[in-house]
Formats: sequence, structure tokens, C-alpha cells
Amino acid sequence: MLIPSIDLMGGRIVQLVQGEKLRLSFDDFEYWIEKFSRFPLVQLIDLDAAMRQGDNSTLVAQVARRLPCQVGGGIRSAERAREVLNAGAQRVIIGSALFSEDGKVNVDVASELDAAVGAERVVAGIDTKNGRIAVKGWKAQVALTPDEAIPLLDPHVAGYLYTHVDGEGLMQGFPIDAAARLRGLTARQLIVAGGIRSQQEIDKLDAMGVDAVVGMAVYTNLLPV
Repeated sequence: MLIPSIDLMGGRIVQLVQGEKLRLSFDDFEYWIEKFSRFPLVQLIDLDAAMRQGDNSTLVAQVARRLPCQVGGGIRSAERAREVLNAGAQRVIIGSALFSEDGKVNVDVASELDAAVGAERVVAGIDTKNGRIAVKGWKAQVALTPDEAIPLLDPHVAGYLYTHVDGEGLMQGFPIDAAARLRGLTARQLIVAGGIRSQQEIDKLDAMGVDAVVGMAVYTNLLPV
């Protein structure tokens, strides 16, 4: 399944390269909401909140009321998760809060979210740079791999969003072998992102039972939707 991505920064829809360099920016929200309205799931990320430099909460709520969204960015507590869900999101994506600076999985946080909103509404965001989990808007890393984290988080989440930050926004393709390895670690929904550029890739992932988030290839019309 293809899941289109809407990334928000400074009140606009943006596309960044490797989470740092601004490549594209749009403010025609109606166009993209209409374009993505036929999809069963859309990914909505508040990059400002993820990077701890403000937030786009009003826009998040406006989009989430109109599209079936899983929302991420700056969600670090059960209270904030409830707020986002009450604003219209179907699910929340939790990333940095699940990992401590000393390289451990914060299982207590995952358990608290599970108890507060239900595991079926929680997606664990596991983003990597050079194989290590990246946190704080991809500005820092912890000494932990997805392979170590997934077994500990599995009882408390509906699925995983794995972003290959090294390829994010480059449209050079996603490492299919990484998806295959992760698929073998969990029976939960597995969603991957980072560099996906073709329907062929999406079809390969789908055949493995893996869903694909696509951003840059959609916004540049390399992959029409």
C-alpha cells in the first residue's frame, strides 16, 4: 500500500532531503488534500514539533479532520497523544520518547501509551542513520538498532514506521533487504519510508507485506497518484 506523506514546517507543506535541506515547499493545502483523499491512510508529520522549534497544531487538526491520518512529530506523552487523536487523527506515531539517551528502549512509555489510548492507535517511529536509531528530529542518535527495539515494543504498538534517513528525499530507492529483515522481526504492520521512487518498489514491498510512505517522488510527480 502506498501511503502519501504530508510534512509540515512553518505552516507549509515541505519536502526535506535527509531531514535537513529544504527541497520543496507548498501552501496549496486544498490541492493536496483533494489529491490524497482517495487513500485509506495518509501520514502527517509536524516537523517543527519534532525538531522542538514550535508546532503546526492548528494545521495538523485541520488536515486530520479531512483525511484519514496517522500523525507524528513532537508526541512525547500520553496527554499529547490524546490531544492529537481527539483532534481527528486515527493513530499517533511515537518516536524519540521511546528511546533514552543511554541506548535503551523506554518500555514504560510504550506501556503507558498503550494503556492510555490503546495499542491499536500507536505506531512506533523507528528512524535510522547509518543503522542507528535517530531521535529529536533526526538531529541525534542513540546506540540502538531497530532489531533490538522491535521485540521490546511489539506488545504495545499496532505497527512500526521505519524511516531510512540516509535515503530520505534523495529518490535513490529504498533498501529492500532492510525491509525484509525487519519484516521477519514482527507480525505487526510495517511501514517504510526513505528514497522510494517507483511503483515497482512499492509492489515489491507490498508482496512482502510492507507498506510504503512516499513523499518526494509524489510531490515531484515522478510517481503520479
